[in-house]
Amino acid sequence: MEILILIVAMTIVGLIIGAVAGAIWKDNRPIGVKGDYIVAVIAAILTGLLDWYVIPAMGFSDTLKYFGVALEPPMASLAILWLIRVAKK
Repeated sequence: MEILILIVAMTIVGLIIGAVAGAIWKDNRPIGVKGDYIVAVIAAILTGLLDWYVIPAMGFSDTLKYFGVALEPPMASLAILWLIRVAKK
């Protein structure tokens, strides 16, 4: 059940980051609006799942796991969207 909640939460985070990317880079959407949302959601879900499993496997506490899951997916989504924009120039 926790994984389902994590995936739903990361989907919402990805959708928010997709909208924020549109506000940050107003006229620069090389993959379109739908592409921004899709990439942001996929990046947030993959990063969230990676944090959920890798941080405890490295021996860190659950507190650090939750901290990583809360902060890293939005930053990773924005970084990937930025990389796409740089690569398309």
